Amino acid sequence: MQNIQKVKPLSIQVSTGDARPIFKQIVDQVRMLVARNELEVGAKLPSVRGLATQLLVNANTVAKAYNELTSQGVLESHQGKGLFVAQQRQMLSQEAQQQKLDSAVEVFVNEVAYLDYSQETLLSKVANALESVRPRKASNGE
Repeated sequence: MQNIQKVKPLSIQVSTGDARPIFKQIVDQVRMLVARNELEVGAKLPSVRGLATQLLVNANTVAKAYNELTSQGVLESHQGKGLFVAQQRQMLSQEAQQQKLDSAVEVFVNEVAYLDYSQETLLSKVANALESVRPRKASNGE
């Protein structure tokens, strides 16, 4: 008897008004679902066609997002079975992690520098966003 895993629709949305390409919106939202443990390790993702239908986007867009998530180690493909959330693992050296952090901070600062918010407000928003991903970190013993 075959073990069939039910696939739940992903709770993500895309917007043509977003500055990011649609595939990047998908990548970012899937990464956040995994970080928040809303998509647990081993969870099966919808097929390319299934997610494309759900989001009303081209299947190639979803395939591009899934390929990027797989190359980043967020997802893993099981031949003939589909895509699944991968075990979290240390993929980057400390130096590479530092470079990635520096780059992300630079992008963030460039995006919000012109907004009329105090440093305290911005730091509070960042702290709240980080707090929302703590459950996954805690469940992995970090």
